[in-house]
Amino acid sequence: MTLVFSVHDQVAPEDAAAVDAGLDAANIAAGPIGDVCRLAAMAHTADGQPVGGAVGRTWGECCELQQLWVSAAHRHQGVGSRLLQDFEQRARARGCGRVYLDTFSFQAPEFYKAHGYEVAFEVRGYTQGVVKHTLTKRLGSERS
Repeated sequence: MTLVFSVHDQVAPEDAAAVDAGLDAANIAAGPIGDVCRLAAMAHTADGQPVGGAVGRTWGECCELQQLWVSAAHRHQGVGSRLLQDFEQRARARGCGRVYLDTFSFQAPEFYKAHGYEVAFEVRGYTQGVVKHTLTKRLGSERS
């Protein structure tokens, strides 16, 4: 079989779908991916409009916070802190002992540090001096 290699600046949707499907199949065959559980903590207005959320997943004793967002109108009012605390509490209840996340220097590394997260490593080399931080936090027991 002859293979044809190519490089593209844009990924065709069908090519992206093929890569996703292939990787999913390989991961499912290799590990207990079915044990991964989604996790979210949300904040809504009284009429149901989302104004913030923490979204991630747990797997065994590890929890990954993939996204944390608070609408501009609700920032600096404790919403992000509450979402993070609720997210961590549910992870802890699931038996997780560690949470980890990625954030860029223009996002919220100081917010996470103020909540007990420590920098595990940094990736430099982005434009305009932007740094990507991976942070981690040890979760205490349910009673802490």
